[in-house]
This record gives sequence, structure tokens and C-alpha cells, in this order.
Amino acid sequence: MAKRGSLTWLWLMVVAAILTQTALNLLRPVTSYKLLTLGADETAVGLATAAYAIVPLVSAMWLGRVTGRLPSLRGMIALGALVMSLAGAALAWGNSVVMIMAASALLGMGHLVFTIAGQAAIGRRAPREMMDAAFGWFTAAFSVGQMAGPLLSGLILGNVPLAQAATGGGLDEEITWALWLGAGISLLAVPVMFSLRAQTAPDPTPAADSRPGGAVDATAAQPTAQKATAPRILRVPGVPSHMLAALALLAVIDILTAFMPLVGEAAGVSPLWVGVLLAVRGAGSVLSRIFLSWFTARWSRNTLVLAALLVSAVTIGLVPLALEPLGALWLAAVLMAVGGSFLGLGQPLTMTLIAQAVPADWRGAALGLRLVGNRLGQVVLPVVAGVVAAPLGPAGGVWFACAVLGLSGLERILGRHTGPNTPGPDTPGANGS
Repeated sequence: MAKRGSLTWLWLMVVAAILTQTALNLLRPVTSYKLLTLGADETAVGLATAAYAIVPLVSAMWLGRVTGRLPSLRGMIALGALVMSLAGAALAWGNSVVMIMAASALLGMGHLVFTIAGQAAIGRRAPREMMDAAFGWFTAAFSVGQMAGPLLSGLILGNVPLAQAATGGGLDEEITWALWLGAGISLLAVPVMFSLRAQTAPDPTPAADSRPGGAVDATAAQPTAQKATAPRILRVPGVPSHMLAALALLAVIDILTAFMPLVGEAAGVSPLWVGVLLAVRGAGSVLSRIFLSWFTARWSRNTLVLAALLVSAVTIGLVPLALEPLGALWLAAVLMAVGGSFLGLGQPLTMTLIAQAVPADWRGAALGLRLVGNRLGQVVLPVVAGVVAAPLGPAGGVWFACAVLGLSGLERILGRHTGPNTPGPDTPGANGS
């Protein structure tokens, strides 16, 4: 990776990630609008959001182990993009809440396959000292999609609230067109991944962490004879806390994507402006991830993850109040930009913390377990958010997600996962435990 030519694999993965995440973040808010046109309420939207994660929940660990056995991961990454495209087509075809939930489950499975194979490829190909930067660029691509997808959906659905549009015949045609567009964008990632040169074997060679205070004992990343099981991974110091933080950070993005259309409708904000707000959130994450190496050179990963949890909890939690009763779109945009910037820091850092905490041949399984935790949160938390939103209104779902962020930050403070990247007793090196 030190040479420009050796970065080609990363840029191809970044392009594929931008395409699939643009599709995903176009499809998901439009799915909420489609559910509204089918007569669904906040609880049904929460259930559909949970359906997105229900199948991945039981398959993430198995897929993590599969990535460790495959000589090349490009086919698996391309398969994930293809399944997401098929899910987008199913969402466009679906004409009942049950069909939409089934298509959402298929979309979640495709996204899981793409993500877990992509993360494993980063862990396999990137030298240790470049891992933060590689994960940062990969997840920055996710944030580009989180910016572009909602913006596209808003432009297609227009500047009229759904309730007002219903008096003029509704937005059924625009919703269907947006879903088909999402399916087509994801399909474009398949040839991109097959242009990537296959890697014939993982590179277990560790490298020193070049950050101040982050000297690494090379044995921390050496392969081990023990099988990577969930209990063994969770016994590694710091890993449970890192996984809880990852779960909380992803949950707020998921719930924002699903519930902001409902919050917007309640406040009289059009789909266009809801898309702009979600795009601003994604843009903030892009910016912070581009400068991730600059941040990690000055502050420890633990400090940055804690800041990501607490600052985003406060700023995102204020967004519904900015929309109603204040009616200040500009303030909501500022809050989304700040919250998005801090949310963007957390995900790549939890990937690095987990990947560097475990032996090299456990990385695929450990990142798979991280996704199991994420998907568990994506199943449980949207359902709870939907239940909370029933009496409090859609904003209650957003506030619940922000409360989870705050609780994760409190856990890290109480568990003392707030200091420098110091070696742990079981896994020497700068694992941030």
C-alpha cells in the first residue's frame, strides 16, 4: 500500500461501496414512504426496518468464517451487490406490507454479504499501520452513499409532503421509479468488483502501528491454532465495549433513515428536504472519515469513539425539535452535519479496534461477530423505537436511538475504555482495549 499502484484494489472497493450504499440509502427512505402509501404506521415501519436485519442476524458469524476460508473475496462482494439489486426490484414490485418486509429482509442480507466480505478484504489486504486509513476510506464510501442516496430520493419524490401530494393523486409512480433506480445502481457494482484482481491468500504479516504511543508487539496479529468462536472473541479485553459502540452508532443511522420521513411528515417537511437533511448527515460523515488519519494522529481511538457517541447523541436528538416546534430547517441541517461528522468517526474506529484486538486469522470472524451485534441492534432497536414512537410521535424513535448512544458512551466511561491506545494483557499492541 505504500506505492500508489498498490492502492488500486482499495479504490475499486470504494467505487463499489459508493454504488451499493447509494442504492441502499435511496431504497430505505423510499421504502418508508411506500409503507405510508400502503397505510402503515410507525410500528409497521419499525418492524420493516427490523426485517432488514433479521436474516443477517443469524448468518453473520457463519459468513465471517466463510470469508476466512475463501482465497478471493471479490465474488462474494459482487454477490452482495447483486442480491441488493434483486431486493430493490422486489421493493418496486411489492404491493403489501408483508411483501415489503420480505424484500427488506433480502436487502439486508445482500448488504451484509457485501459489507462483511468488504471488511474482511480490508483486514486481509491492508497493512496494520494503514488499517485506520483503509477502513476510513471504505466507510467514507458508505457515507458518500448515505449522502447521495437520500438526496436522489428527495429529488425524485419532490418538494411536496406526502399528505399534500395524496390530494393530487399521490406519489406512487415516483416511489416505484426511485426503487427501480436503486436496484439499477446496485447492479453496477457487480462488474466493478470483477475488475478487481483476485488475491490468492491472506497476508498474516503484521506491521507496527506508527502512531504515537501505539507501538505494537507483532505477536498480537499472528495466527492462532484456536478456532474463532463468539465466546473466545468476546473474552478479548475491550471487544464487547467496542461492539456495543458499533451497535449504537449504526442503530442511530438506521433509525434516522427509517424515521426521518415520518418526522418530516409530522412537521410538514417535504421528501426533498428530508432527503437533504439525510444527505447532510452523510456529508458530515464523509468529511470526518476523509480526515480520520489526522484525527487518530492526535487523539486515541478510544477518545474519538467516546466523542462520537456523546456528541452525536446530543446533536441528533435536537433535530426533531429544530423541525417542530421551531420550524428551523437551517438549524436541523447544522445539527445533522455536526452529528453526522461524529457518527462518521465511530464505525471505522470500532472496526480497527476489533480487528487489531484479535489474532490475524480471527479477524473475519470477529468482524462478522461485530456485524451480528449490529444486526441484533437493527432487529431489536427499530422495533422498540416504533413502540416508543407510537405514543410520542416519530421523534420518539429518534430520541430513543440517541439514548442508546448515550448509554454506550456511559458504559465506555465506566469501563475505562477512554484512554490512549495502550497494549492489553491478552493481545499486546495498540488495540485500544
